[in-house]
Amino acid sequence: MMTKSKLIEQAYDLAKEQYASLGVDTDTALKKMKEVVISLQCWQADDVGGFETKDSSLSGGGIQATGSYPGKATTIQEVREDIEKAMSLIPGKQRLNLHAIYGDFQGEKVDRDEIEPKHFQSWIDWCKDQGIGMDFNATLFSHPRAASGFTLSSKNEEDRRFWVEHLKKCRAISAEIGKQLGTPCIHNTWIPDGSKDLPVDRYGHRLLLKKSLDEAMAVDYPKEYMKDAMESKLFGIGLESMTVGSHEFYMGYAVKNNKLICLDNGHFHPTEQVGDKISSCLLFVDELLLHITRPVRWDSDHVVTLNEDVQLIASEVIRNDFLNRVHVGLDFFDASINRIGAYVVGTRATQKAFMKALLEPASLLRKYEEADRYFERLALMEELKTKLFGAVWDYFCLVENVPVGEDYIGEVEKYEKEVLSKR
Repeated sequence: MMTKSKLIEQAYDLAKEQYASLGVDTDTALKKMKEVVISLQCWQADDVGGFETKDSSLSGGGIQATGSYPGKATTIQEVREDIEKAMSLIPGKQRLNLHAIYGDFQGEKVDRDEIEPKHFQSWIDWCKDQGIGMDFNATLFSHPRAASGFTLSSKNEEDRRFWVEHLKKCRAISAEIGKQLGTPCIHNTWIPDGSKDLPVDRYGHRLLLKKSLDEAMAVDYPKEYMKDAMESKLFGIGLESMTVGSHEFYMGYAVKNNKLICLDNGHFHPTEQVGDKISSCLLFVDELLLHITRPVRWDSDHVVTLNEDVQLIASEVIRNDFLNRVHVGLDFFDASINRIGAYVVGTRATQKAFMKALLEPASLLRKYEEADRYFERLALMEELKTKLFGAVWDYFCLVENVPVGEDYIGEVEKYEKEVLSKR
């Protein structure tokens, strides 16, 4: 009887022939997949809790992980163990995406305007041990000074100055992370600022946001150490009528100051496709950051699945050879299912989208398009949906020495039984 590995290899050979007939080299696609590095969000492991010493539960900012599945990480070590387990079930080498509230504070109460690189040194050392890079985020939510609904755009000058100082500290920490790890740390700025009901002074808050960003980003760090990204949002809980950091605001700020624009596909109207925005943005800025998630009716940050929106994002990146200009991160937090399983499903779904894009006969499709042969273009794009993509994906997992197909389900269940159930 043929072994499972032999069956996977045999299926891959068939797929290789099938794609070759369209001018696609599957071996080249597999090599290119090594360039698809995904930044794994630490906050999936503990429902956006973090490790600050707090007197009360998180407050301010509209951040909410729903569900209470057992096994949530409650210590830094548990977060690291869970991410290590998830990475062992995901092909390729990934990155870590860390929020400022996840500092290693050793039980000390350190407010956010006081954080320093030393509070994140153990994370840097962990990344060194794992052989991965790290990205970073200022945490401008879930804090008493965010309870008003305004941070960097607050008209309370004391609060505004507090958040400016926090952002300054986070940028300095990011530069140290990138310096030590030898790969640029992408620092992302997102704020929950906005209004639940109709505001009068939109301009005033946006003027303050611009002032705060100018102040916080006055220091230029080498790009080989850190790069700034800024993330817009359409609306959120408690700011349904106006979001200060809109897409237009950050698009303008990023273009003027040559910063990265962060496109989160959950932060736009349900009928908008972020994939359509990529080529426009990269005409005016050097690089982009993507936060890939799955909104259901609104920005609900469900675990990523292989759907049309994610596929268009990946296809636009690959078709235009943007991999060296686009940074890919995940941004979902689901507390209703096994959290390690959520990591694996979401990351592998994102990887599948990029692999499908790499297996597309883009030159042939472009040839049809330029000749106005739209029937042929549409027909081929439809036929690609049922090609032997799964055989190529399975082979990729096999050579990367991670579980093939649904085999990772058993691995996650075993980890839950042996580790998570004992917490």
